[in-house]
Amino acid sequence: MELMGWIFIGLLAGAVARLIMPGRDPDGCIVTMLLGIAGALLAGYVGRLAGFYGPDESAGFIAAIVGSVVILAVYRLFAARR
Repeated sequence: MELMGWIFIGLLAGAVARLIMPGRDPDGCIVTMLLGIAGALLAGYVGRLAGFYGPDESAGFIAAIVGSVVILAVYRLFAARR
């Protein structure tokens, strides 16, 4: 159930990351939302490794947005080189 929560938060965080970083994405809005899910999972994983979250806690919405923006920026960096 926790994974489903991260996916839902990730979809929302991906949409917010798209608003924070406007521009043309090579693959569109769906890929941006999938990158948002990856950002939320990344934020939760890094947060647990850093000790910000306990074993039963998930990343907060702000952390998910930050993770999504980071993943989106890295994706755009590599997609521009193609």
